[in-house]
Amino acid sequence: MADVITMPKLGLDMSEGTFLNWLKNPGDTINKGDVIAEVESDKATLEVAAEKSGKLLKTLVSAGDIVPVGAPIAEVGEAELVPVAEAPKQEPVVGAAKPTNGGSRKPAPLAFEAKLPGAIKASPLARRIAEERGLDLSLIRGTGPGGRIVQTDVENFVPTTAPAPHPAVKPVETPVPTSAPRSVPTGDGVTEEPISKMRARIGARMTESKQTVPHFYITSEIDMGPALTLRKHINKDLPEDQKVSVNDLVVKAVALTLRQFPNLNSHYYGDKVVRHSHINIGIAVAMDAGGLMNVVAKDADMVAISRLAQLNREMIARARTGKVKPEDIEGATFTVSNLGPFDVEHFLAIINPPEAGILAVASAREVPVVMNGELAVGTRMKCTLSVDHRVSDGAEGARFMQEFKKLLEGPMRLLI
Repeated sequence: MADVITMPKLGLDMSEGTFLNWLKNPGDTINKGDVIAEVESDKATLEVAAEKSGKLLKTLVSAGDIVPVGAPIAEVGEAELVPVAEAPKQEPVVGAAKPTNGGSRKPAPLAFEAKLPGAIKASPLARRIAEERGLDLSLIRGTGPGGRIVQTDVENFVPTTAPAPHPAVKPVETPVPTSAPRSVPTGDGVTEEPISKMRARIGARMTESKQTVPHFYITSEIDMGPALTLRKHINKDLPEDQKVSVNDLVVKAVALTLRQFPNLNSHYYGDKVVRHSHINIGIAVAMDAGGLMNVVAKDADMVAISRLAQLNREMIARARTGKVKPEDIEGATFTVSNLGPFDVEHFLAIINPPEAGILAVASAREVPVVMNGELAVGTRMKCTLSVDHRVSDGAEGARFMQEFKKLLEGPMRLLI
């Protein structure tokens, strides 16, 4: 009997993905863990690993298909199985029973999109939301592949007239714009570009965060002289791929600080707060083509600093080339956003729900400071903690920043 490989969940909030291409062909022998295909999510191109070992008997999806999480994408079996392609073919007849072909078979996958002429292309989630809100999908412009309507298109749609409520659903109030819709400029010197999937996803999540999460902010200025000196000594004898960056030191310090403040290493879910025993630090990566992606330093409080630096460098490189692995982007419990390389004095970061906090890291700069009553030159770096006020309060956030500052100003503890 053939085993079915299903579409994996390649991210916390992923419900579907665009299938890009197969890296293995029917008839190839594959081992569990082999990369067999590539899928595009809202965030990046991701690799799909085989869940089973055996011979790839049949592929069930093609390039461009929108595939829900959990849907069958391929069949794998033993080498002696008769390939599916050799089975007698039979044209489907409406209402007729399907042939058993002499044995039990896995059910055929459900159609991912309507193929009828004139059918509206929309994701299952977009259809459900539109139905709940009583919206006509034909009036909504799709921003997905091939003009497909996705979740954010429905959520951001503002009808010109109030839609007729669905008879089985309580009407949902449509927000009334505070100002007249802006007209899109046209003409010479104006170029219109569609919003990318990544940019649309970032916009939707950050809008949700700013509108629903009560942020508060705490800024501290840190003397980075000791940390930079330690970094210089660490890197002196390390190979290039293991050299430690300032960001690696920050990630390590944040992880060790979170040990003392487990309340901030938590996720907020409305009626409950889920605390995590593992400390997994999300690292915001600026993509060369625009947009952001978070890679995740797993158990960052436990990993040696040189090994942490190596793992971070590998994940960041995969993110920037669009070849992240699912484990690269899953499981963050807290996030660090570092704009230090861009000569930034200070900024505020937006919390990535359901996380309880995020740390914004600015540049380490040489500035005039007063030491022992005398004017001198010092290296200072401003960091700002954003916290969800539903989870924590100002005093706890301030104590977090005190301990974080102590770690970077007494950095030998980062090596323990």
